[in-house]
Amino acid sequence: MGATVTAKYEMPPFDLRLAMDTLSAKDPRLAPLIKETQEFRIERGDAESPYEVLVEAITHQSISGKAAATIFGRVKALGSNGSIPTPREMLKLRKPALRKAGLSGAKILAMKDLAQKAIDGVVPTLEEAYKLSDEELVKRLVSVRGIGAWTVEMFLIFRLGRPDVLPIHDLGVRKGWAITYGKKYMPNPKELLAFGERWRPYRTVASWYMWRACQRAGHAALRKIRPHKIKPRKLAQPRRKGRRKSSRLKA
Repeated sequence: MGATVTAKYEMPPFDLRLAMDTLSAKDPRLAPLIKETQEFRIERGDAESPYEVLVEAITHQSISGKAAATIFGRVKALGSNGSIPTPREMLKLRKPALRKAGLSGAKILAMKDLAQKAIDGVVPTLEEAYKLSDEELVKRLVSVRGIGAWTVEMFLIFRLGRPDVLPIHDLGVRKGWAITYGKKYMPNPKELLAFGERWRPYRTVASWYMWRACQRAGHAALRKIRPHKIKPRKLAQPRRKGRRKSSRLKA
């Protein structure tokens, strides 16, 4: 979800100092990371509402940041006054115009579905999003074609500043965990979810420092981390052929 303009940063809507102090006290491995690396912060860009963020997210899927920024600029140019097309404008845009901007057929379908769901109220406004729980926002936004939980989690973290979001499928968080806790393998999502219970109610901040751990470790160290270890299944014992003898004595 990279921004195409100079980003503006602000403090989160929760007590960041309390969050950092709490995590440092709970988890000694996090304490040096928190002390030595960059503090958590919220990034503000042109795309702020759930609808606008998802337009940008769809544009960025499966392509490099530079190419996505170029395409996103073309999509924005299709809106009035050079801004992101409103949901109604998006529905009126013809497929050839969106294809010319650089969107694939699948992304066009996703954009149209997003626009319709925004008009129907499934995708909330920014004001409405602030009032909804994390779970409700995830439920609503993942109903949009092509949008997964990770994209919604990034919105919760970097636009709304929610304090207790743990993106368990994020490779950076999983690799950062392996670096921080001296493991050769990444945890699988289920393992990370269980481990992250100790970080409540500030799992967002802990995740942030997992990303910082990756930055500090460098590419060489990250390349050594392997996918999560799969435990071998126990083979079932073959059943013996033949009828079981009755334990009852015959009269």
